[in-house]
Amino acid sequence: MAFDRDRFIADCEAAVSSGGGQRAIRALLEEAVGDPAAIVGALGEPKRAGIGILHRSRNVTILNLVWGPHMTAMPHNHHMWATIGMYGGREDNIFWRELPPDAKWPIEAAGASSYMQGDVGTLGPNIIHSVTNPLGKLTAALHVYGGDFLKQAREQWDEETLVRRPFDTDIARRAFEDSNRDLDRA
Repeated sequence: MAFDRDRFIADCEAAVSSGGGQRAIRALLEEAVGDPAAIVGALGEPKRAGIGILHRSRNVTILNLVWGPHMTAMPHNHHMWATIGMYGGREDNIFWRELPPDAKWPIEAAGASSYMQGDVGTLGPNIIHSVTNPLGKLTAALHVYGGDFLKQAREQWDEETLVRRPFDTDIARRAFEDSNRDLDRA
């Protein structure tokens, strides 16, 4: 069955509007990533690291996120649920928890998971995670968020000191640009 971008967007909007929320989105993503070639046929073969906005509304944001080879995103949160459907490569997540103010570090690793092609992962609204593409090739996934993700204020934690600060979109943008420069050199 072919992946229809417009139908997927409409189905996601309907799922969230009708109260199905993250569970319904998970089912839609499981169906979609069950045929990765269909997604590639509809969206194109990923050639560069980046974030493609497929849809954005008050209720749901859908991104086509492509991680560059060996790319890592520092710990961050979303303040809304997220569901990730892998259609190529692998994404390794470390989940973090905040510690009391008197602890040595502000956060500590609390778990991990790997999502491979065809897998769907869910993140609750309070999750802090970092992401790594451990592969020497691009990794691609559809990310669906339960709200206007691009408008949402959020935080990130410094990759070395783990100190919390407001999310900086310029840092994120530079990480994708750096990854693409590395691709160009390869």
